[in-house]
This record gives sequence, structure tokens and C-alpha cells, in this order.
Amino acid sequence: MTWEVAQREYEKLPLQLPRFCGCDACRGDVLVYAVNRLSPHYVSTSQGEVLTELRLGSDQEKAKLDVVLLEGFRKVGLAPRCGAKPVQLV
Repeated sequence: MTWEVAQREYEKLPLQLPRFCGCDACRGDVLVYAVNRLSPHYVSTSQGEVLTELRLGSDQEKAKLDVVLLEGFRKVGLAPRCGAKPVQLV
């Protein structure tokens, strides 16, 4: 569940960071960085999925996710594995 929410939030941020590479490798690295630093949210029923989606959709949870994603963008931008030129984003 956390992975899907992180992917959705990720799509909103690169527009604000035009110098970030954004290739599949860098995108994956940012998402893995973020998901590894967030609390897991496992669900096994559709009701649990809806409740978790509501919780993760709160402003506080989105802010936490955005902070972790931006940190991931910064770290990956400084040392991209894809071979792109390192950039200082923030």
C-alpha cells in the first residue's frame, strides 16, 4: 500500500525538480529510498485498503512522504547510478 501511495506522490514532485534525471533507475532509487524510511501499511481486505488509503491521504502523512521523497531526490541526484551528471537539488 505504501508503495502505491509513494508512486503517486513521486509523480507530482519531478515537475518542481527539472534538473533531476528521472530515468527508470533514478525513479526506482528514490521510491525505494522513501519506502524504506516509511512505516509499512499492509492490508488484506478491501475495507483495510480503504481505511489505509484514507489515513495515508491525510495532510500530515502526505507531508511526511513528501519530505522523505525530497530527501531521496537529493541523495539520488548527488550520486545517480545511471551515469547522469550529479546535481545539487536542494
